[in-house]
Amino acid sequence: MSDSSVIDRGQEAEFGDFVQLLKPRVMSLVVFTAMVGLLVAPVPVHPFVAATSILFIALGGGASGALNMWYDADIDRVMRRTANRPIPAGRVSEGEALGLGLALSGFSCVMLGLAANWVAAAFLAFTIFFYVVVYTVWLKRTTPQNIVIGGAAGAFPPMIGWAVATGGVSVESVMMFALIFMWTPPHFWALALFMKDDYSKAGVPMLTVTHGRKVTRAHILAYTLLLAPVAIGTGFTAIGGPVYLVAAVLLSAGFIRGAWRIFRRDETMAEADRYLAERRFFRFSLAYLFLLFSALLGQAALRSLAIGGW
Repeated sequence: MSDSSVIDRGQEAEFGDFVQLLKPRVMSLVVFTAMVGLLVAPVPVHPFVAATSILFIALGGGASGALNMWYDADIDRVMRRTANRPIPAGRVSEGEALGLGLALSGFSCVMLGLAANWVAAAFLAFTIFFYVVVYTVWLKRTTPQNIVIGGAAGAFPPMIGWAVATGGVSVESVMMFALIFMWTPPHFWALALFMKDDYSKAGVPMLTVTHGRKVTRAHILAYTLLLAPVAIGTGFTAIGGPVYLVAAVLLSAGFIRGAWRIFRRDETMAEADRYLAERRFFRFSLAYLFLLFSALLGQAALRSLAIGGW
């Protein structure tokens, strides 16, 4: 990759450009799932410790985003979806993104260790390493299974939150990890279906590029079917309960129904209709994960009220 110090910027960087480097949308998912992992844990955490821990986890997630944008600047310039990111748009240099990512990585991990415990800090450090080195540098450009294996990076935040509270790992935190891990492939393959041209132009071997749309739709259905028992099975652990179980069954049924429709869809249908169907499924996948983790949070709140004698 070329040294960013020699690029000609179209305009001066603003604060919002550096915020965009941290991938705030992705960070919001990191923050939410980490917060759920922390709050459903059986060990109470002081509100100040909880708040500062979530802040440092968010900064660690942002560091991963900045390092990802630094390494992927070349393909981001090619893809329509990413062409206006700060680096390809010329508002931030690659060197600035690298420096910010490295600084936030070190700061977030050290501060999480000091604020909570070093098990949580080690989890955060490994998550950053996995997302940047294993997924971004290695898997993303070499295998159509990139998002399957690389999806582990996005699945660690609830385990980090759980470790903040408990200082360790349990069946419950592993199940939360598994939920996100199994959800990630159908979620991102749905995105790849209506962004296939972008990945093809950039030379990223997404499943849609290497195996075609039909195979991708079959994989979406397969992973959605595998996700359902994980989602429902979580309801039978210590963090589950009737509220969560009802939500998991209904949401999983809806997710499977959407995946089946995508799988059975006629490839000859109008492109505009196909785009809308794929985008609708992608949006539902976002709602699915958010509502599932919200149900875990709601179940924890009910459990807390019951223990308190309400």
